[in-house]
Amino acid sequence: MRIFRVDNPHTKPVAFWEFAIAEVQAKFPDVIFLSEAFTRPKMMRLLAKAGFTQGYTYFTWRNSRPEIEAYFNELTGSQMQEYFRPNLFPNTPDILPFYLQEGGRPAFMIRAVLAATLSGVYGIYSGFELCENAALPGREEYLDSEKYQFKGRDWNAPGNIKPLITRLNAIRSENPALQQTNHLTFCGSDNPSILFYLKKSSDDASMVMVIVTTDFRNIQSGWIEVPTSDLGIAGDSGYQIEDLLTGEVFSWRGSRNFVSLDPSRRVAHILRIQRP
Repeated sequence: MRIFRVDNPHTKPVAFWEFAIAEVQAKFPDVIFLSEAFTRPKMMRLLAKAGFTQGYTYFTWRNSRPEIEAYFNELTGSQMQEYFRPNLFPNTPDILPFYLQEGGRPAFMIRAVLAATLSGVYGIYSGFELCENAALPGREEYLDSEKYQFKGRDWNAPGNIKPLITRLNAIRSENPALQQTNHLTFCGSDNPSILFYLKKSSDDASMVMVIVTTDFRNIQSGWIEVPTSDLGIAGDSGYQIEDLLTGEVFSWRGSRNFVSLDPSRRVAHILRIQRP
């Protein structure tokens, strides 16, 4: 597979990209064009319509539950779902968001889970696995940027989140619901810091529920509303769910259930109903 990450395509004429992408893909249809454009929404949409296979998004700066729900409802519930394929990056060579600077390891874990489960495609920039978050004072930019130097790393340094990223990728591989973007439903949670959503494959054969805290500092607890009708669970029936991150199995009943997330220990549940 061949991939071109095009830097700042919004600074070139859109007509050029329409021509260039069509010419390349006519001969090599498997070529992927990734638009690295953090620009105005209208231009991001125009680039997608011009033929870019994937595009950067504002996910990098959508941190709270209301921000995430509003943005992904736009991406998956409007006409954008027909032509815009979001590639989620928590960080980039140019951008170290304040959320990661302030939140440390729990923040990196939260953003990894969100990126891996909200979209069918996601990416991370080198050092994310090690929770690197040293920044230039007051700026969303790395202190020791690789744009200006070669950087050696100990990939097994203490505090790394390699096991989490490895597990997230395995879960994505095993569950078609997480291999696409648009079949996404946000579900009820009475805690504004707990995000709860359902992902389904297009044929409904694969369904995964994701519960994530957006608070990297404090324990957050609350009641969630499980979409039992979508999951084929009748009324107040009991059922078992498996946490795909840990292998734990929980017994739940009906739609209303209690969850608690401690960012120092567990930032998320990725759940699948255990069928008989």
